[in-house]
Amino acid sequence: MQNYENMRIKDLARECQSVDDIIEMMKNLFKETLQLVFEAEIEDHLGYSKHSPTGNNTGNSRNGYRSKVIRTKFGNTELNIPRDRNGEYEPQIVKNYESSINGLEEQILALYSKGMSTRDIESHMKDIYGVEVSPSLVSKVTDKILPQIFEWHSRPLDRVYPIVYLDAVHFKVKHENRIINKAAYTVLGINSDGIKDILGIWVGENESASFWLGVCTDLKSRGVEDIFIACKDGLSGFTEAIQSTFPKTHIQLCVIHQLRNTMKYVPSRERNPFMTDLKKVYKASTLEQAELEFGKVKASWKDKYPKVIGSWEEHWLELTAYFSYPTEIQKIIYTTNTVEGFHRQLRKVTKTKTAYPTDNSLKKILYLATMDAIKKWNKPIPGWLECEGQFKIIFEGRI
Repeated sequence: MQNYENMRIKDLARECQSVDDIIEMMKNLFKETLQLVFEAEIEDHLGYSKHSPTGNNTGNSRNGYRSKVIRTKFGNTELNIPRDRNGEYEPQIVKNYESSINGLEEQILALYSKGMSTRDIESHMKDIYGVEVSPSLVSKVTDKILPQIFEWHSRPLDRVYPIVYLDAVHFKVKHENRIINKAAYTVLGINSDGIKDILGIWVGENESASFWLGVCTDLKSRGVEDIFIACKDGLSGFTEAIQSTFPKTHIQLCVIHQLRNTMKYVPSRERNPFMTDLKKVYKASTLEQAELEFGKVKASWKDKYPKVIGSWEEHWLELTAYFSYPTEIQKIIYTTNTVEGFHRQLRKVTKTKTAYPTDNSLKKILYLATMDAIKKWNKPIPGWLECEGQFKIIFEGRI
C-alpha cells in the first residue's frame, strides 16, 4: 500500500509545473486521505465493509453522503461525509461542529498573538492559504482561549515571593459607543529561586485602595502567604491595601519614576544642576548620607520648586526603603524596570491597535503575549545567587 502511494505521489509530482500545481496536488491527496479515513470510520461503526452481505438485516446501513466544506492550510476543501440510516455515525477526525482543521486555528491564534488585526489575519490567510477567514471566525477562534485565561488567572501561586513588582500599562477600549482609557495592572513576582513570573494582570478603569485590596486578596486566596518587598510605581491606594493584607511587606517606591516626575516641573535650563544635586541623594551609600544630601537639595531648591521637594518629602520613607538592604538587593528593588521591560514586550504586540472593541479582546492579546514572554523566563534574574543568601539572613524564618 505504501509503495503504491509513493508511486502515485511520484506520478502526480511529474505533472506539476508550478508551486500552485504542487499545492493543488497536496490538497487533492489531503482530501483523498480524509475520505479514506471516513470510509474506515463508518465501516468500523457499522461493523461490516461496503457491499458486504454481513450487513443484511443488521438494522443499520449506509445512506449516501453529505457535503461539508472545511478550512485547511491547503484552502477550502469540500468533503463527502458518509451517513448511516439511523443517523448515529459521527466522524471522529473531523467533528460535525468543526469547520477548520489541520492547525488552522493555531495559525490564527499565532497571528493574533503577534498583534495582527482581524482584517490583517483575514488578508494573510487568504493570500497564503487561499482560505476565507471572516472577523467573526477569528473572534470565535480566539474566544476559545477565554477559559484558559480564567484558569491561568486562578492558578495556585507560591507561598512566598521575596520580591513583587507592580506597574500599569494603559490601553484604549471601546465602551458604550465611546473610547475610554483602561489600565492593565501587572503583578510580576520573583520566586524563591529567582525566577520571574506574572502572577496576574487586572484590567480596570480606576485604581484605588479597594481595587488593590481586591488584587491582594486574590493573591492571598491563591496561596500567597508572604511578600518581602513590593516595588511599585506611584499606584494610588496600593500601600494601604497591601499593609492590610500582607502587613510585614516592605514597600519600595520606584526611584526612576520619581525622577521622571520630578523633571516635569524643572525647566530644561536647570535640569542638569538639579539632577547633579539629586543624584547625590539616591546614589548615597547609606540612609544617613541620603538624608544629609537631601537637606542640601532642600536648602538650594525648595524656594524655586516647592512642589517637587514636597513630593520627595511626602514619599521619603517609601523612596528610601532600599537603603535598608545590601547593595545587591538595592540594585534590583530601587526601580520597577523589571516589570517595565515586560510591558515593553506587550507594547510591541499591541502598538498596531488603536483601540480594543471589548475588555475580553484586550485580555486575550495580553494573555497570548504574556505566554509568549514567560517561555524565556527559566533562569534566575542576574545577581540572584548573592541576593538569595542575603534574603535568608534578613528574613530568617520567613523564606
